Amino acid sequence: MSTIPLMPKATAVWLVENTSLGFDQIADFCKLHPLEVKAIADGEAAQTIKGLDPVTTGQLTREEIERAQKDSKYRLKMAETRVRVPVQKRKGPRYTPVSRRQDRPNAILWLLRNHPELKDAAIMRLVGTTKPTIDSIRGRSHWNSTNLTPSDPVMLGLCSQIDLDFEVEKAAKNAPPREIGAEGEVLLPTEETTAADALASAAMRSYRHEEPKDEELDADAVFAKLKSLKGPVDEDEDEG
Repeated sequence: MSTIPLMPKATAVWLVENTSLGFDQIADFCKLHPLEVKAIADGEAAQTIKGLDPVTTGQLTREEIERAQKDSKYRLKMAETRVRVPVQKRKGPRYTPVSRRQDRPNAILWLLRNHPELKDAAIMRLVGTTKPTIDSIRGRSHWNSTNLTPSDPVMLGLCSQIDLDFEVEKAAKNAPPREIGAEGEVLLPTEETTAADALASAAMRSYRHEEPKDEELDADAVFAKLKSLKGPVDEDEDEG
C-alpha cells in the first residue's frame, strides 16, 4: 500500500479547508513541506486546485481525522484499503508500441550477438517478437537483413535493464558446464614463471640458442646467464 495519498496537494487543500488540523499534521500526511501547507492556507498557493476529500476516496476515516484534531502531536495514518487488486501476470510476448516495432529486429540482432546463451523464448519475452522473426534474423534471411544494426533493447526502450539481467542470469544458470580446457591454453601463474627452476631453464635455452649444438655446455656460463636474469646481487650477500 502506498504511503502517499492520491493527489497530495488537492488532499491538502481539502484538509486545510475542512478540518482544524495543524500544518505539520497535514504536511506529514500529504508528504509536503509545512511551508507549502501554510501557503495553501494563506491563499498563496494551489489557488486553482480543487480539494479532494480523502474520506470519500478511502484514504482516511472520520475517526482518524477527529483523533488528530484532538491531539496536535498525532500523525494521520492511511486507512487500510478493503479492495485488493490482484497483480495480473503477463502471458505471451511483451506488447511493443507501434512506434517501437521497427526497432525490434535491431534489438534481436544485438541479443543474438551479445547473449547467445539466451533461448528464443527469452528473446520473445524481452522484445515481444516471434520465433520465425528470430530464426530469419539468425539465418540472415530477414527481408531487411542487410540494413540491420545491433542495438541495445534497453536503450531502445523495448525492455528494462532488470528484465534483461534476469533473463541473462537465468540462461547462465541453465547453461551446461564448460569442459576443462575448452577455452584453450592459459598463461602460467607469475609464481611459476619467476621461480628459480624456470629462470634456470630459460638461461639454458638461451645459452643453447647462442652456442653451437656440437659444443659442450659451460656450467659457469649458464650460471652467469642465470645471475643476469635474476638481476644485480648485493655485494654483502655475495661475500657472505
